[in-house]
Amino acid sequence: MKCRRLLLSLACVLVAQVAHAAWPDRPITMVVPYAPGGSADVLARVMAPEMASVLGQSVVVELRPGAGGNIGAAHVAQSARADGYTFLLGSVSLATGPALSTLTFDPLHDLVPMGGIGAVPNLAVVSVASPFHSMADLLAAARARPGTVSYGSSGLGTGSHLAGELLAATAGVELLHVPYRGSGAVYPDLMAQRISLLLDGMGSAIGQVQSGAVRAIGISATARSDILPDVPTIAEQGVPGYAFSLWLGYFVRSGTPPEVLAKLEAAHRHALHAPQVQDRLRQAAAQPIPEDAAGFAHYFQANAALWADLVRRGKVQRID
Repeated sequence: MKCRRLLLSLACVLVAQVAHAAWPDRPITMVVPYAPGGSADVLARVMAPEMASVLGQSVVVELRPGAGGNIGAAHVAQSARADGYTFLLGSVSLATGPALSTLTFDPLHDLVPMGGIGAVPNLAVVSVASPFHSMADLLAAARARPGTVSYGSSGLGTGSHLAGELLAATAGVELLHVPYRGSGAVYPDLMAQRISLLLDGMGSAIGQVQSGAVRAIGISATARSDILPDVPTIAEQGVPGYAFSLWLGYFVRSGTPPEVLAKLEAAHRHALHAPQVQDRLRQAAAQPIPEDAAGFAHYFQANAALWADLVRRGKVQRID
């Protein structure tokens, strides 16, 4: 009887090993938790066929938008099987969410980072008629008249909101937050000086700057951008250590076999360096982040720890 059980156990192990070696044997789903036509959707559809060329199976993009990306993320974290056939294109909300709001899942435990794609910084933009010609000007006014310098955002919990919250916390100033429904709704009030500042994603802000509709006074990256080399970083304008980016990266459900994760990581890294993917990232002004699973995991965990610490110290308020 013992011998039979031992043989059965060995057979199960061999079957599992063969299954992992043969993985994948059917199409794979990339869940994109954002609206159709957005930058994440466009990038996913460029990367999917490149990943498929390595994996030998098609990679199907499935949109599950809603709740700032949390609906699609929760699906992968809670409903999808931990077999690698479903993975997530996630963003910075996975790092900020646990600190700022109540989620139905825990991104730090229910998901495993697979690899980073890139990080798009924000541009600090003001009206061309604004008296603020630098971040130093704006922050001086904020210190002199707390709560009177305002910034618009795309809504609570969005990148433009979080970038403003982090700016206020890092610079030690009080800024007035004015939420809108999308960054497009902010620009008319910004240009009319009904609000003072917008920290918009560089991919959408750069067109407004280059057309002369608004003036860029800072970038939230750690280094200046080659696209707008004359725009200084916010950090170099009296806010040392300030940096904020809307990063994108891939995740699988916790418990996914290491061999499967390694195959997905290899496909991701191949796709990331495809010329058409690099072109798309350059168009969005994306900056590189760790592309390997281990490096991206450290990047993600450090980002989550930053926001948890800010909330714990009362520098940033929860939004629920």
